Amino acid sequence: MLRTSHVSLQFGGLTAVSDFSINVENDEIVGLIGPNGAGKTTAFNMITGQYTPTSGEIYLENKNITGRQPHLITAAGIARTFQNIRLFSKMTVLENILVACWLREKPGLFESVLHLPGYLSKEKRSREFARELLSSVGLLENADDNAVSLPYGKQRRLEIVRALATGPKILLLDEPAAGMNPQESYELMDFIVSVRDKFKICVLLIEHHMQVVMGICTRIYVLDYGITIAEGTPEEIQKNQKVIDAYLGVE
Repeated sequence: MLRTSHVSLQFGGLTAVSDFSINVENDEIVGLIGPNGAGKTTAFNMITGQYTPTSGEIYLENKNITGRQPHLITAAGIARTFQNIRLFSKMTVLENILVACWLREKPGLFESVLHLPGYLSKEKRSREFARELLSSVGLLENADDNAVSLPYGKQRRLEIVRALATGPKILLLDEPAAGMNPQESYELMDFIVSVRDKFKICVLLIEHHMQVVMGICTRIYVLDYGITIAEGTPEEIQKNQKVIDAYLGVE
């Protein structure tokens, strides 16, 4: 589904990511871990088009998407969340989802401005889809609430659902468990697995919460100073001495 081939990114004389190669298969949940500053979010930014790699190539379903603009990459099937929650604070829960639905319906400028029948039909379909999506993840009762009035865990869930509303083939989650208590983290684990199963997508996630990573990921890549130092199953990663020295530590 997603493949990066020897991707590197330099800022002046600083190499942020070097020779980064990963494969994410259908239905997988793959983890990307490492110390702060290891280049994990930079890798996400290259995959989603915010940065153009200095070298290397990125493929989605064997189609080269290297250097495409972010909105074109999203339309192709890659959606993401961010470290810091980025909900539209003056919009309701439903309206946040509707923003993402526009990518699916693609209403034209004139039909939108003039509220022509074609626009009204697309608007109706978007609202129906958004409400069905919220219902499927247990957020329909909050549809008319202001997005930032939700509890923290629900805000995180809403951000993931908004990404799902674009109709992705692969979902990139940047530290989804950040700021969560243990109970919220357990619930998030179940939620991510249910999203993968229900929407038939694959997931690539950055996470420092090792219980989440080891609990749901089928494979894990480890970055350190922009370099991939290990790749394997959770069990292999926990026993890898390079990973222990660079990131996990002992007990």
